[in-house]
Amino acid sequence: MSADVAETIAKIRQQLVAVSNQNKVPHLACSLSSVEILYTLYFKVMNIRPDEPDWAPRDRFLLGKGHAAAVLYSVLGYRGYYPPEQTMTLGQNDSAFEEHPGKHPPAGVENISGSLGHALGLATGMAKAAKITASPAHFYALVGDGELNEGTNWEAAMFAPAHQLDNLTVIVDFNKLQGTGRSCDIMQLEDMEAKWKAFGWQTARVNGHDVDALYHVLKSDYIEAGKPRAIIADTVKGGGVSFMEDDNNWHYRIPTEEEVESVAKELGLVN
Repeated sequence: MSADVAETIAKIRQQLVAVSNQNKVPHLACSLSSVEILYTLYFKVMNIRPDEPDWAPRDRFLLGKGHAAAVLYSVLGYRGYYPPEQTMTLGQNDSAFEEHPGKHPPAGVENISGSLGHALGLATGMAKAAKITASPAHFYALVGDGELNEGTNWEAAMFAPAHQLDNLTVIVDFNKLQGTGRSCDIMQLEDMEAKWKAFGWQTARVNGHDVDALYHVLKSDYIEAGKPRAIIADTVKGGGVSFMEDDNNWHYRIPTEEEVESVAKELGLVN
């Protein structure tokens, strides 16, 4: 990973911590686990035009784990959809940056998200429609491992291979935790890769904090004709901030000003 990429990723992480502190917005740890995934998609993989967000042939990203909206907003800002500092209004009255993407979201947000478990179904329907209309768009859905408790995901998992939707990719942010505990103590999720493969998906398992590894499995020449892709991204909840990593208290906890300063130092953004 180049120094420029590392610096941008550090700035995104720092913004997530700072806005959580400033506006008392929770769900910080589940945003931190997704930073490299969204960076790779928006900066290296997706066919998009930030200055023309409604460009018809664009690829689409659908956020399933909507409580991690902060990381989507931050990545969109740094990618050029709007000035990055606008993200700092997250959760404030009359802000377009809602804690879950709402009905009037900022530029670049493709779906609303309240109740979890719907993004993959939406992306699957959109991918099917794109096949019918011969659209070149590719559809990416990011889901959390806790979100896979919801049965609608598995309906989509059966539908997509049956309709040969090779214009569809699901990425599982497999950080091993959800709001009430360890994901695999709540539902039987493993063997995650084998499950998706059994449904007929092209699968890969990758370090979800390694941009180069993510790019390798997400780039277009990795697509197998006639099969949707399922990328199992092994991540750490709170990833990139040492004292937050794999600590489920940070699902809801708000960082203090002193912790914001500590993170900035850890990330190398201040001396």
